[in-house]
Amino acid sequence: MNSLKLNYLKQTELFSNNLLNWYENNARILPWRKNTDPYTVWVSEIMLQQTQVKTVNFYFIRFMQAFPKIEDFANSSEDNYLKLWEGLGYYSRVRNMHKTAKIIVDQFAGKFPNNYDDLLKLPGIGPYTAAAIASICFNQALPAIDGNLMRIFSRLNCYPQDIKLNKTKQEAFQFFEKLIDVNKPGEFNQALMDLGSSICLAKTEPLCKTCPIQNFCLAYQDDVINLFPKRSSIKKRKIEKRTIFLIHHDHKILLGKRPHYGLLANLYEFPNIKGHLSQGQTIKIIRKTGFNPIRIK
Repeated sequence: MNSLKLNYLKQTELFSNNLLNWYENNARILPWRKNTDPYTVWVSEIMLQQTQVKTVNFYFIRFMQAFPKIEDFANSSEDNYLKLWEGLGYYSRVRNMHKTAKIIVDQFAGKFPNNYDDLLKLPGIGPYTAAAIASICFNQALPAIDGNLMRIFSRLNCYPQDIKLNKTKQEAFQFFEKLIDVNKPGEFNQALMDLGSSICLAKTEPLCKTCPIQNFCLAYQDDVINLFPKRSSIKKRKIEKRTIFLIHHDHKILLGKRPHYGLLANLYEFPNIKGHLSQGQTIKIIRKTGFNPIRIK
């Protein structure tokens, strides 16, 4: 073995050791980390998409109390699981989860597939979630590339490209695939996630002085940490004005159910109409429905 190869292996091992030693002493205590059961890990990972950890804690505990086994979830009604998801948003996540739960119960005898490729075939499970389950639950040496790992990758390498590009994600996967500890791949992924959430921060000043892998970070060494990661401009959110009708009658409140397709499908909502109506316009609209308003606030 030549000296360059040996030096590379030593650096790879040092990176992994520094990271895992830090994680051993600083790992976040989270309810879904009490075991490596695939159902538990899957529920938590889907909830954590687009949602902060502090928000997920409550919802995860309540969800697991309602559906302690995947069979319980698979047999639940849509109204039941949507109610438990209420407030987390992105409801397609839980609908896909329910589809997956039924597939696992009906086709896999309640057991999750134990490899990345088969996990990817399940509804709502993409490359990140499949890699997280495969590494944490089945000890497969696959990096789980989320926003935290993309940010760390960008800063470690002073990576000049937009981190949202698929090409960048592929290069990040290849980079961490060479570094991942093959004996502790799940801990390696979770360590990087925790590092990104507590030290290599996104919206506030990174805590580089306490970072266990600072010696490997080009952005830190060149004092350009705040220049990374690179991102394309964010599209402005569309603002839509609507008039909401809160209609009381006989100690009841009128609700309607949205269509089974599109935004917020099958969820309940107050009657509403596009645009901002005056009081006079509002009265006319309500009377057309057969109601005679007594008071409008």
